Amino acid sequence: MSQHIVILGNGIAGITTARCVRKQDAEARLTVISAESDHFYSRTALMYIYMGHMTYGDTKPFEDFFWPKNRIELVRDYVTQIDTEAQRLALQSGNTIPYDKLVLATGSQSNKFGWPGQELTGVQGLYGLPDLERMEQHTHGIERAVVVGGGLIGIEMAEMLHSRHLPVTFLVREPTYMNRVLPPEESAMVNDEIRANHIDLRLSTELKEILPDDAGRVRAVVTTDGETIPCQFVGLTVGVHPNLNAVQGTPIETNRGILVNEFFETNVPGIYAVGDCAEHRNPLPGRRPVEQLWYTGRLQGQTVANTLCGTRTAYDPGPFFNSAKFVDIEYQTYGDIAPELPEGQETLFWQDADGKHSLRINYEAESGVVVGFNLMGIRYRHPVCERWLRERRTLRDVLTHLGAANFDPEFFTQYEPALVAAYNRRHPEAPITLKRKRGLFPGIFGYRPHAKHDALAG
Repeated sequence: MSQHIVILGNGIAGITTARCVRKQDAEARLTVISAESDHFYSRTALMYIYMGHMTYGDTKPFEDFFWPKNRIELVRDYVTQIDTEAQRLALQSGNTIPYDKLVLATGSQSNKFGWPGQELTGVQGLYGLPDLERMEQHTHGIERAVVVGGGLIGIEMAEMLHSRHLPVTFLVREPTYMNRVLPPEESAMVNDEIRANHIDLRLSTELKEILPDDAGRVRAVVTTDGETIPCQFVGLTVGVHPNLNAVQGTPIETNRGILVNEFFETNVPGIYAVGDCAEHRNPLPGRRPVEQLWYTGRLQGQTVANTLCGTRTAYDPGPFFNSAKFVDIEYQTYGDIAPELPEGQETLFWQDADGKHSLRINYEAESGVVVGFNLMGIRYRHPVCERWLRERRTLRDVLTHLGAANFDPEFFTQYEPALVAAYNRRHPEAPITLKRKRGLFPGIFGYRPHAKHDALAG
């Protein structure tokens, strides 16, 4: 008899689980439950709908016929109760669904910290499609917006509003943007980029309260400095937390998230958790207990699918990776790049004179083994950087073959020679020669040094 696997949540982790189970098991019954939308969509693309670059249909990775074709049943409803004894879910509609195995992929919820006025009309976070729909409604015809919180969602929301020529004030409590994640040079680059786009960046500034008008809508915010900033929309982008609503009152153990082992098994047999809502009891070295990233959600779904289909597989995410965009500056990070250089590490950093491109490689001072990369305005190939980190390549070896990481040498400017030149100025006694890629067209597959002067730091 085929097993019935029910997946609660239709984000990247839940849908990847369903897809990978179906690839391995043609007979399993698969049910995905979500109240948010009829079909899976890319959350990371939401901002581009608001900015007019994409439609909702463009954000769906699969055509609507994909689901019946692969016999993945989609149920749009809320789960109101999980009966772990009877292995049955109660739905808001009054229906019930039995399961043999249950995968919790309930995602995250936007943080709120009890500010007076945080429930007013026109005050919201940005996590899913319903938030985007509210933002579309609440920003129509406004004169000014305020975004609170200096993380990745904050800069995305500020850019969204800016794209519609809406004046934006961006409140960041830290003395420089994302200084808990970015080294000082990269953080300063982002500060300059935000201001260059005429976004009113207020550093070391916190929200105190949100003031209402007579209709119960936001009319202004007050900062901890006592300043009142008139506005008709407030974006609360102060992070997210795992969505634990579905497991309240159940035996399923939680801390910040739903606690799982390396196989994504909870303490209740037959119940698993993946994606933003999962918290690893024993996270791997260099990884956080809760990792709310697109690629980790996908990898977790692939991993748990193996276990669901009989091949018990431990999670191995490899070296840390993340990417983002700060207005017009793309950002990639691989491995271990701390905001302050740890003891025992050294850094090689190059920044272009235009202030929009930089390369950083951190390495162990004694062994020379590379531990991480930071790229601003430059794309590198994920598999190449991951392989170098897994193989513990030395700085000299990486610099010699740095061109292999270039994302597309035919269409993107080559900055590798500038970083190698920076290293050689520091170590004239043992210079490195960058190996060129050979191709049919010199100057396309070979290296074209960037014409502008560069600056060396670190």
